[in-house]
Amino acid sequence: MDEPVASTDLDPQLAALLRDGRLADLPQWHTLSVDEARRLEDEAFSAESGPSLESVADRRIDGASGEIPVRIYRPETPDDGDAPLPVLVFCHGGGWVLGTLDSADDVCRSLAARVGAVVVSVDYRLAPEHPFPAAVEDAWATVEWVHEHTAGLGVDPDRIGVAGTSAGGNLAAAVALCARDADVSLAVQVLCYPILDRDFETPSYGEHADAPLLSRADMTWFWEQYLSDPDDASDPLAVPFRVDNLAGTAPAVVATAGHDVLRSEGVTYAERLQAAGVDVRHCHYPSLAHGFLSLTDEVDRAETAVAEVAAAVRDVLSAR
Repeated sequence: MDEPVASTDLDPQLAALLRDGRLADLPQWHTLSVDEARRLEDEAFSAESGPSLESVADRRIDGASGEIPVRIYRPETPDDGDAPLPVLVFCHGGGWVLGTLDSADDVCRSLAARVGAVVVSVDYRLAPEHPFPAAVEDAWATVEWVHEHTAGLGVDPDRIGVAGTSAGGNLAAAVALCARDADVSLAVQVLCYPILDRDFETPSYGEHADAPLLSRADMTWFWEQYLSDPDDASDPLAVPFRVDNLAGTAPAVVATAGHDVLRSEGVTYAERLQAAGVDVRHCHYPSLAHGFLSLTDEVDRAETAVAEVAAAVRDVLSAR
């Protein structure tokens, strides 16, 4: 497939939100200290919204380097629904530097309700205090924990998937590679506007270098925080685009936005997955920008997009 281009105008509601709404005058992340950026991200994206669920519970699980906080979302099920549910291990965005369970809460609630799946959100260790591979280790440890506790969670051991937004999409892609190489079956990898490459000269980087929600300078800064060793840039678990062969990885749902510096790498990764024989659903939104899953209350097109992405995930899981 040819790369979809951002040939449409920015969605009018999104443009208004950036111009006059709560995201107006949002500074670029790279202009802030790590602590300032974390406070701003929490203020801008930690919202108590989303559908009601049967339960939401915080707990801590064992990881290779200590306990990992997780939040488990269980959707409401019909009275006669006694079959085990699918489960998605979810990794939040934030350039591996920002983000909390709270800032991903609305997205996780939405996925749990719309997909009809238990969602286990991972509060993985953040850079620069914990650079690569700490976040990948925590995400993979959570997948292993879910595999070991399917009965207690009431989930289907044959329908375990990974999902993430932005940097979380990077971690989901890395975990899908880990699973393939460990001969662990995953039902789906859901990559929403994912970070997959460290190439700042792609067409979308050229078109949207100064985009308000995520700029080229922001991404340069995030990569600098995440990779403490230059050699890590060649490791596919840090930069999934560097993997030679994607055959055998989990079926994929890839969501990309037209007005996003990450568009080109997401589109090309979906093409590579498809060429490797992986079942791929690619959902592209030319008028939307990075982070649209968190904007559904204010942008109608984002609301529609989330519903479409969730439907694609349901479709993949129903085939298992």
